[in-house]
Amino acid sequence: MAARKKVVAKAVAPGVKAPAKKGKAVSAGRGVAKASGSATVQRRFWLTYPPKRIKTPVIWELGNRFEIMTNIRQASVTDELGLVCLEVEGSVEQVDAGLRWLKKLGLSVEPIELSTVAG
Repeated sequence: MAARKKVVAKAVAPGVKAPAKKGKAVSAGRGVAKASGSATVQRRFWLTYPPKRIKTPVIWELGNRFEIMTNIRQASVTDELGLVCLEVEGSVEQVDAGLRWLKKLGLSVEPIELSTVAG
């Protein structure tokens, strides 16, 4: 009797197109693929989720769809609203593309300006 191959499907949020398959060269220890010649940036944003996206694994999909490392710095989630402080790291092009995708899903994306007051 021939062995049967088990097929496991990836879960994709309703209304979200599944990402295309492509290979990623991951840099050692960082988890972020770097395109040659691209500068890496690190930025923080406040994400506000609408109620219809509360249960959607948006941050997981962001990190899998784009060559971006994500880090949740703070979060507050209820049945009506989700508020997440998200730190992202990757190439400028990938970070910008990821932020456009988040906005397309209906999330509010507000940059967090880290500054110090001289005194």
